[in-house]
Amino acid sequence: MFMSKGSTSFTHIAIYATLVLIWAATPLAIVWSVHQVYPLWVLIIRYVGASILAVILLIIFRNPLPLDRQSLTSYVAGSLNLIGAQLFIYLAARYLTSGLMALLFGLSPLVSGLVGHFILKNQHLVLIQWGGMLMAVLGLIVVFADQTGNQVQPIGIVLIFISIISYISSIFWVKHIAAPLTPISQATGSLLVSALASLLLIPFIYQHMPSHLPDLHSMLGFAFTILFSSIIAMLCYFWLIRELKPATIALSNVITPIIALILGAVFNHEQLNVSAWFGVMLVVIGILCYFRKT
Repeated sequence: MFMSKGSTSFTHIAIYATLVLIWAATPLAIVWSVHQVYPLWVLIIRYVGASILAVILLIIFRNPLPLDRQSLTSYVAGSLNLIGAQLFIYLAARYLTSGLMALLFGLSPLVSGLVGHFILKNQHLVLIQWGGMLMAVLGLIVVFADQTGNQVQPIGIVLIFISIISYISSIFWVKHIAAPLTPISQATGSLLVSALASLLLIPFIYQHMPSHLPDLHSMLGFAFTILFSSIIAMLCYFWLIRELKPATIALSNVITPIIALILGAVFNHEQLNVSAWFGVMLVVIGILCYFRKT
């Protein structure tokens, strides 16, 4: 499953596991970081800080940053999973818990399948996959019915699904461009594009500029999203895009919600009762059913 050519590789598994763990912790870090700072200012600080670190790493490892047309297009495509997807996640952070954000994002493989089936026409969905999708949707209904009135608002759900579309578009677009870039060059270029795009938001949110240092939780959230979510995860992500099928990368979202829900419960007091956990299991089983034929 992890290897595109059928052989098992410890390197692939280790990088895949690292990406899953970082992505599982990222929703909690986002919720913490926006607790006392306006979400879009958090986004700007994250990508400006991460792009500076990425450029330093690029210089240390003496990697080039190609500026030909194909490379520039690939940077823009990669930024759809950064400023594109994350913009809507940060906006959703005030409407959903970290665990529920991760659970919704776990549906990205299913959305990817629908895009391939109805739009790209490069994927045919069979009965078990449709059944898996139905089960996952029923599971979500159970979860959100249990969470009614508990930091769940429809606008948050809509924002997450817009983020999912951006994330999926990024995977397919980067894969299609197939620029001969190293992971660190691709990550740095995409971070720079994201940082420049985020700066365009300043005239619209200038009045919300932070006026004091936030608390410890917010600072930890900042540090995690800058170093781990934006640098390490992106290096893993762009390396895996070259090595694996898009569907295999999206499969990481089966495990991520469970870990994210546990982290949210332990570190942020986000509680789910037995019926909600039953809904979570339905979502996971539904996604696994979908993957039986991918």
